[in-house]
Amino acid sequence: MSLHILKLCVGATGIEDLREWVAERAMAAIAAGLEPHSVHTTRMTPKRRDELLEGGSLYWVIGGQVRARQTLLDIANHTDAQGIERCDLILAPQVIETVPVPRRPFQGWRYLKGEEAPRDLDIGEGGEELPEALRAELAELGLL
Repeated sequence: MSLHILKLCVGATGIEDLREWVAERAMAAIAAGLEPHSVHTTRMTPKRRDELLEGGSLYWVIGGQVRARQTLLDIANHTDAQGIERCDLILAPQVIETVPVPRRPFQGWRYLKGEEAPRDLDIGEGGEELPEALRAELAELGLL
């Protein structure tokens, strides 16, 4: 079973905000002649790197619910301009919606076991038929 990372998507009001952010970064990477992935920088480096790179994803918590994920492609360390060690989570450009699952706020990131990860949302389950806000509210009520 894969190991994943769970992280708050600070500043995003919904999945569309996340998709726009990822698209902007992908376009910037393409313009620079790089692969169209996005990078999320954190302060702490995951100790379980190998497990995460065996099919793991970064699951995003948006508005108090796990709502989407991006596949982890690589984890790289670097030193920023101020001389502080940082960790880059290199992510696939696809944002995959998941079945919404309530999650309380937390700082940093957390490991998420594969069996605890929400499953991907199938379009037949209302993925494109219901507005995002309605889907979130139904999930919060336990109806989705």
